[in-house]
Amino acid sequence: MIRRATAGPAIELMDLTKRYGASAVVDRLSLSVPRGSTFGLIGPNGAGKSTTIRMLMGMLAPTSGSARVLGIDVASRPNEVRRKVGYVPETHQIYRWMRVGEVIGFVRPFYDSWDDRLCEDLLDLFALDRNKRVKHLSKGTLAKLGLLLAVAHKPELLVLDEPVSGMDPIIREEFLEGVLRTVADGGRTILFSSHTLDDVRRLADSVGILCDGRLVVHRDVDALLASTKRVTAVLKDGCLPRRVPEGVVWQRVARREWSLTITDFSPEILGRLECENPIDSVTVSDLGLEEVFKDYIKGRRAVE
Repeated sequence: MIRRATAGPAIELMDLTKRYGASAVVDRLSLSVPRGSTFGLIGPNGAGKSTTIRMLMGMLAPTSGSARVLGIDVASRPNEVRRKVGYVPETHQIYRWMRVGEVIGFVRPFYDSWDDRLCEDLLDLFALDRNKRVKHLSKGTLAKLGLLLAVAHKPELLVLDEPVSGMDPIIREEFLEGVLRTVADGGRTILFSSHTLDDVRRLADSVGILCDGRLVVHRDVDALLASTKRVTAVLKDGCLPRRVPEGVVWQRVARREWSLTITDFSPEILGRLECENPIDSVTVSDLGLEEVFKDYIKGRRAVE
């Protein structure tokens, strides 16, 4: 993962909401992302990730709430936000009839901070041919061009919305290596959404889990994984759980096996679990990010 965090938020959302009729696609979302950090936004399809990013970029007006990016109010100064942010969407809106060099020439004048030397370095890094037409680029190569356009003006914030969706593993790895190398100079903040949790684990300092438009958890990745445990208890024959401990994210009883995912786990919680329930034996195990993610989503939906 990338650790460069410095004081002060690069992104600040306050009760950000987007409704379509009675349906809230994003519901009172509040979070703060420090400058120089890498934040992964994850959630199932339809959770509100892309809608959140579009509001953050000033491309979609919220129903209520506010967003500030690099200290700038998005609603009142969206163009200034877009000049300071590098944005890589899942679907690239690049003129397909243009050649790569023509696309660069078209985009360059929009940014006073465009760095020609960096652009050339990225062309070499990504092995992009200036004379090749966009319509002949593979999905992976098109994504690399999108990353070049997003980074060559040296933005303080890089926003990636499902950038590796649909890529084969080799191309995805090359793209992620490109992300790592383009931010190696330090100081840049990254926000990215992804369905590939291995990528989130690799890149992110902190993670936010969205479910049905609401932020279920926002924590440092290492702290989240260190404090979240799977507890498997074998119940006494013919007995059911009597008292569920605090911090349970998800649970299931199957015959005598009682499985629980517990956040902010501690020996004290385990002791109370054993004292307050008819248990023969208990085991505690670590979880990966994908398991934690799934259990948060299952637990959230089980109570709705």
